[in-house]
Amino acid sequence: MSQADWALLLTIGIGLALRGLGLLLGGALRPDHPAIAWASAVSVATLAAFVTLAIAAPAGLLATVPWPARLAGLAAGFLAFRLLPGRLLPAMAAGLAALLLARVLTG
Repeated sequence: MSQADWALLLTIGIGLALRGLGLLLGGALRPDHPAIAWASAVSVATLAAFVTLAIAAPAGLLATVPWPARLAGLAAGFLAFRLLPGRLLPAMAAGLAALLLARVLTG
């Protein structure tokens, strides 16, 4: 096995161990425990950072999509999420549809 294969296996092993530890810890704590609230806040902040980067400074194929099309997708997704409270999948579908439509219209 090459060094890259060992590094990949080690990364997978550590990731699985951390997930297992998180499940054990999360199952032992109440839903209103401060550690659970902290983990929830960190996950939401991380997701917000990734979305902000994807809109403001995209990489790869998304970088070819014009700024107005990315904003249209974001606005449509946000609006759909507000109109359908708690329904993430329809909001994501609406945002993607708006992004694709705006991409086609803006060339």
